[in-house]
Amino acid sequence: MTTLFEKFGGDDALQAATEEFYRRMLRDESVANFFADVDMEGQIAKQKAFLTVALGGPNNYTGLDMNKGHAALRDQGMKDAHVDTVIKHLGETLLSLGISQEDVDTVAERMEGLRDQVMGRAE
Repeated sequence: MTTLFEKFGGDDALQAATEEFYRRMLRDESVANFFADVDMEGQIAKQKAFLTVALGGPNNYTGLDMNKGHAALRDQGMKDAHVDTVIKHLGETLLSLGISQEDVDTVAERMEGLRDQVMGRAE
């Protein structure tokens, strides 16, 4: 069975998608402030590794779990609306790169399944 990672075009395609995703995030005033003091090159690498795993690719993710990894953002005021924005920008990015709406919906469902961990409501 072909994974979404393979279907999307593998490593190079996911690199392009992750870079475009963060361009969108940094242009969005509702979330850009969360990245003010962030090493974006490192952030892109971590996000790409996470998305690779989430899409069924090789597991090279060495970052914190979702709860711990987002604790500082919650301290900065991250709310569910910000998670909605992340999912929206990820979906728009994937659509702009030619990914089908059906596959974008699958990715959104996977991201939605992590919401409670990101928001510190689940382990």
